[in-house]
Amino acid sequence: MTDGTTTSAPLQDFAGLTALVTGGASGIGAATAALLTARGARVAVLDRDPSGAPEGCLPVAADVTDDAAVRAAVEEAVRELGGLHVLVSNAGIGAIGTVEDNADDEWSRVLDVNVLGMVRTARAALPHLRRAAAARPGTASITHTCSIAATAGLPQRAVYSASKGAVLSLTLAMAADHVREGIRVNCVNPGTADTPWIGRLLDQAGDPAAERAALNARQPMGRLVTADEVAAAIAYLASPAAAGVTGTALAVDGGMQGLRVRPAN
Repeated sequence: MTDGTTTSAPLQDFAGLTALVTGGASGIGAATAALLTARGARVAVLDRDPSGAPEGCLPVAADVTDDAAVRAAVEEAVRELGGLHVLVSNAGIGAIGTVEDNADDEWSRVLDVNVLGMVRTARAALPHLRRAAAARPGTASITHTCSIAATAGLPQRAVYSASKGAVLSLTLAMAADHVREGIRVNCVNPGTADTPWIGRLLDQAGDPAAERAALNARQPMGRLVTADEVAAAIAYLASPAAAGVTGTALAVDGGMQGLRVRPAN
């Protein structure tokens, strides 16, 4: 006998598809890699330290600032997975300060990881994505992890915002370049997400509890978004269900971009 309840099987919309997630050993990347795996994809995680890759994922070590290492890692992933349909370009770093606070070296470092890291990964992946698009139309996609910082002015985030603004523009340009090849390119714009990086940022604050409260309050929903919520948006954009979606930035920001709510009483 049963209690009358039914349990639906996990959605398997990525069955038969292969994916590569950069920065996939922690935070949003790990949540995305785990979700794609649960939904049937064969997933490789590219990370400087891939030891935190979710169970069932292929760990591949590479630094996105090293073009040769990225090319080798992508080739290894494709060889082991048997192809590449989905690229999630998520690797990135944060930075704090106004335009005066960071020297040229820091600007170069952040742009190298956050923008050129995506360029290097896409260059290596595109030949394989083209083959996937030709063999199985509607399955080839690139999804970038961008940020609310690309569309809203945030204090003390000059270099980070500049890098994410570039990611947004890169997404649109790539979508135009590759639409006729059957490769969709989109991005997700998270608000402040409750990830290990934010945890480290809060640890450095003079009053971590007050800083967390301030971060919660600036998002209209009154809380940080979760890595799983961002991963769900990435999975949608990468999925066959979004076969008609390209050149789109999907905000997962608790209403931060579009809402102007009255202060709480």
